[in-house]
Amino acid sequence: MTIQSEAQLENELIAQLNGLGYANITIKDEAALLSNLKAQIERANALPPLSNAEWKQVISHLNSGTIFERAQKLRDKFPVKFDDGSSKHIYFLSEQPQHNIYQVSNQITVDHKATNGRTSRFDVTLLVNGLPLVQIELKRRGMEIGEAFHQTQRYSREAYASGQGLFQFIQLFVISNGVNTRYYSNGTKNIEFTFPWAGIDNKPINEVVDFAQVFLTPSHITQMMTQYMVLLETANPPALMVLRPYQIYAVQKIVAHVQNSQRNGYIWHTTGSGKTLTSFKASQIIMQMPDVEKVLFVVDRNDLDTQTSREFNAFKKDSVDSTTNTKTLVDQLDQRHDKLIVTTIQKLNKAISTDRYAKHIQYLQDKKVVFIFDECHRSQFGETHRNIKKFFKNAQMFGFTGTPIFEENSQSKAGLKLTTDHLFDDCLHKYVIVDAIRDRNVLQFQIDYRGKFTAKGMQTNEDVEAINTQELYDNPQRLNMIANYIVDHHNIKTKQRKFTAMFCVSSVDMLTQYYDIFEKIQAERQAENTAYTPLTIATIFSYGANEAVNSDGQNGLIDEESTDIPTQVNVSSRDKLDRYIAQYNTQFKTNFNSGDQFYAYYRDIAQKVKDQKIDILLVVNMFLTGFDSKYLNTLYVDKNLKYHGLIQAFSRTNRVLNADKPFGNILCFRNLKQATDEALALFSNKEAKKIVLIPAFEEIKKDYDLAVEKLLALSSDYQAVDDLLTEDDQLAFIKAFREVMRYNAQLETFIEYDQDQTQLDKQAFANFASKYADLCREVKTSTQKDKVSVLSEVDFQLELLHSDRVNVGYILNLLQMVVNAKNATQRQQYEAQIYDLLGGEVSLHNKQELIKKFIEQNVPKMINGQSVQQAFAQFWDVEKENAYQQLCEQENLKPDVMKSVLKQYEFTKRMPRKEEISELPNYKLGLFKRDGILNDLLSKTQRFIEKFYLGL
Repeated sequence: MTIQSEAQLENELIAQLNGLGYANITIKDEAALLSNLKAQIERANALPPLSNAEWKQVISHLNSGTIFERAQKLRDKFPVKFDDGSSKHIYFLSEQPQHNIYQVSNQITVDHKATNGRTSRFDVTLLVNGLPLVQIELKRRGMEIGEAFHQTQRYSREAYASGQGLFQFIQLFVISNGVNTRYYSNGTKNIEFTFPWAGIDNKPINEVVDFAQVFLTPSHITQMMTQYMVLLETANPPALMVLRPYQIYAVQKIVAHVQNSQRNGYIWHTTGSGKTLTSFKASQIIMQMPDVEKVLFVVDRNDLDTQTSREFNAFKKDSVDSTTNTKTLVDQLDQRHDKLIVTTIQKLNKAISTDRYAKHIQYLQDKKVVFIFDECHRSQFGETHRNIKKFFKNAQMFGFTGTPIFEENSQSKAGLKLTTDHLFDDCLHKYVIVDAIRDRNVLQFQIDYRGKFTAKGMQTNEDVEAINTQELYDNPQRLNMIANYIVDHHNIKTKQRKFTAMFCVSSVDMLTQYYDIFEKIQAERQAENTAYTPLTIATIFSYGANEAVNSDGQNGLIDEESTDIPTQVNVSSRDKLDRYIAQYNTQFKTNFNSGDQFYAYYRDIAQKVKDQKIDILLVVNMFLTGFDSKYLNTLYVDKNLKYHGLIQAFSRTNRVLNADKPFGNILCFRNLKQATDEALALFSNKEAKKIVLIPAFEEIKKDYDLAVEKLLALSSDYQAVDDLLTEDDQLAFIKAFREVMRYNAQLETFIEYDQDQTQLDKQAFANFASKYADLCREVKTSTQKDKVSVLSEVDFQLELLHSDRVNVGYILNLLQMVVNAKNATQRQQYEAQIYDLLGGEVSLHNKQELIKKFIEQNVPKMINGQSVQQAFAQFWDVEKENAYQQLCEQENLKPDVMKSVLKQYEFTKRMPRKEEISELPNYKLGLFKRDGILNDLLSKTQRFIEKFYLGL
């Protein structure tokens, strides 16, 4: 039996699309595309044939703008002035499928020889009213779907903007190799953000035939483009976003519930699955319903109020005004035209419970008001919920939660078990953590249980899983051991601080002890080793008198510490927080305090964690729910957690970023294994841990070893890669080494992993990585005109290469190997590798001369075992000071001002601006020469920083 070819796959899909209502059209080039476009716009809008002058208006309107601007034009009407003086607004895409004309074409050719000497032919194009809005790229069965993705990326770079740029109207891409099919919006850069379509049960629909039958029908594809895409106006640059299947089903369920029922409902979508986008789209549709007076999106903390408002406004500029106080909320509620409001449950409660406010919003009591509650597992189990129901007599409530409250994790009030079902009636749609991990919408967890203690009088050691004694937990010796362990292994877990971490502990008292211990440990290490770079550790906590009550997550409840200033103050806690904030202010040049600036401090810490400026955030309860940062990959845990509290805390680490973040790391220093198993069973299914938790180190190591064996069978060493002459052999090498990189990326976060003890030690890995990267560069710089290399469609995944490979740190590691080399041959091999890297890495270009100087002057005199790192640090400091003095002398600069500029960079990691260096010259600047001199100084200052600060 022969394998289905790409051409057969294409022809069968086109035949299927014909049956779904698409008319065949042959379009070979842009001229034919334009001719067809004119005919279909006339036909869809019931226009007579447009004259040249009339058509010129339309095509001039369409053939300019970015992808985002064209997406806006597609959704707007355009006024055409006819030759007889009349005018009419025409549309390019109608929400009503019966008003559109649907066509399918294949192998449309675009000529872009003028820019890169090539032409491109696209597999299958779906046209709506003559515009190419959906592009389908196919690969034959057996090939990687990623090759189709990277082909669309190349077309986006090279072909779609050619000519009139009509292919920049593409809204959706579909890629398939027959057995796997994905869709994504135009502008998507990472294959991780392509999605399978699925049924309402979340079961993926992968076969292209089945996918086309449900997704590519004219009615569904129109709905996808008109209802389930969001234009992100405030993104940089503005971008298109498309909803995933479970988000669409949730929106549909909520909308149908508002239309057809008075009952409440909730959406169970696992943490990290994008509920803000879902709730925004639901709100946007509900707002259009004439009988709905208001839509209130309600959160339960000030930080989420800000975050969610920002996200809503990102979806549609100025769609939400963030409420800063209760009066502002009341004013918004009193504005009849303001249909969508984001607020906190605390401010809402105050508005309806205070007479002077309530009278302004009484008109809403009998109106239909739709409430959407964010994280409803935390906010809805008290007096406030009853107050809302009592005031808004015609309210309909919807909740979003990743971890509902069931009987197992509920609290009893007056003998009644308060569950999510009890308060919100019906679960409208489920998308649990197992679904999200299978779809790669969130990451798996890798959990370490660390710590072993010997109890006096016992014959054996007791593992941490069997220890549960408060006295032991509070022991300073134990805290000191854990802090040292974290400092020792943090770089491994966070891939040399590429990622960040949180450390949650059981009480404020324990937090302050840990903070002080970290401070002491790092000071000692700096004293011992001047090259040691201390971890940036920050903290925030409430200083209320009863702050530790129920803070240990019993019954899964994380006692959310309010960001409001406490009325009852624990003086000792506040004094310590003041000291920590003062240190923070010194480090980051800020001016916060624990009083009226407490909330501003909270927001600033949140942003700095997201910006990777804080290595470890030390908390009791804050930030364990609702906080999202893709660069946070590790959670250290020294507190008891259960049920939804545990899942919420762990889920801070599992946001998808790229292939260099394969899972979320959890390091538990407590008895949480049973609690973890119970939580996963409760919030997914009994077998969830097989899916949610990554395999053990031994299993991944076994897969890694097999991948290495496969690689070495293809190429016995890195030099043999040069003997792979055919593209098929090169492709086999790329895929084999990519698998090695994937497993290596996973293993790198295990403390027990030592790559030098494997078949492929660090040096051999680096050698293969160089060949792999060279192949990538060759493909990118290829100028073939007759045909495009198949390698250009391969996902090289360069981010999996160790980040140190392109910086000074990696060079120093190799130099250490030179110093420790056993013989001259080995030394020469390492030196050759270093000089190859220095010559080939652009990021090292401005450091080459100095690094070579260090090698020539210092390395030959160093003895085996001597630290290259320390010697280089001393050398670099001297060279930097000399260069600094020379710059100040040659340019006649004020040394103290220059020092200030450099210190400011060290704190902010932001290049100086012109106004910041205006005081540098030690002479008066002439009016007409001022700009030229400052521009020259700015350039020289930035080059100095790039040379001596960046990439180290």
